[in-house]
Amino acid sequence: MMTDGAPETRETAEAPGPDGQDDDQWPFYRYPRPRPGRASREEAHERRIAGHVQKHRDRGAQPPRRDRGLSRDEIVKAAIAVADAEGPEAISMRRIAREVGAGVMSLYWYVSSKEELLDLMLNAIEAEIEVPDPSGDWRADLGVFAHRTRESLRRHRWAVDFIGSRPPSTPNDVRNLERLLALLDGLGVEDVRLIFGVFMTVATFVIGAVIREAQEVHFQREQERVEASLTPEEVQAEHERYRAWFESAGEFPHIAKLMKSGVDPDDPDTREERFQFSLDCVLDGIAAKLAASGARTAR
Repeated sequence: MMTDGAPETRETAEAPGPDGQDDDQWPFYRYPRPRPGRASREEAHERRIAGHVQKHRDRGAQPPRRDRGLSRDEIVKAAIAVADAEGPEAISMRRIAREVGAGVMSLYWYVSSKEELLDLMLNAIEAEIEVPDPSGDWRADLGVFAHRTRESLRRHRWAVDFIGSRPPSTPNDVRNLERLLALLDGLGVEDVRLIFGVFMTVATFVIGAVIREAQEVHFQREQERVEASLTPEEVQAEHERYRAWFESAGEFPHIAKLMKSGVDPDDPDTREERFQFSLDCVLDGIAAKLAASGARTAR
């Protein structure tokens, strides 16, 4: 039975879990990735290779001797490096085989498909996040979870499209969810919707903050590119002209006040401080909700 109500098909029921468990041990199926239009010729070719290798595996054959030094961990690390540099769309079995110096066919002895490879990549990222065991201070624990999630997603920005967007399907994903659900133990909170709402609120905030930071970084690079052709005096004059326009317009007193203060809301040097301020606001709101629910402590 699928946790999200999806019908269990032969394909999903027989798919092993990301750590190699069979379906008796691991009940989650591998989520298919959307494939716009017809499958490319390369994808069709890779599926034929996968089927060929699977037949040999079923007969108990071993990988080619020259590639027995490969490991699943090495393949996953190479794939994550490619995704970090170029995005998940750059991932293909042919590309990763080239990165690890092996033949494409050899990869299929260790990873059955590109979909499984992506699950393994996400499982590795969930291991980086690692929700802490409950310390008795729910606020501190949620803070650790928020900061670890942010740091991991900043290293692997492409994973924002996948983390938290589907029911748990990898071992580390499931372990993290179980630990999250235990962070409010001892507070006397029995409302499952409230408990899950707390974690979704923190996760949604962190993902939004990471996306916002990526936008800031992109704009900063574009601004630096444009200003690279100007002298410092020209840059300063342009900033002054911009500020003077808002002051003389008379319609935007709050923006004019902000600009006069010299505060840069996107200053990269205040990024950590701004994240913590926003996180504290989120946790303050959660504390209020917990107190209103009758929780025994709302630290």
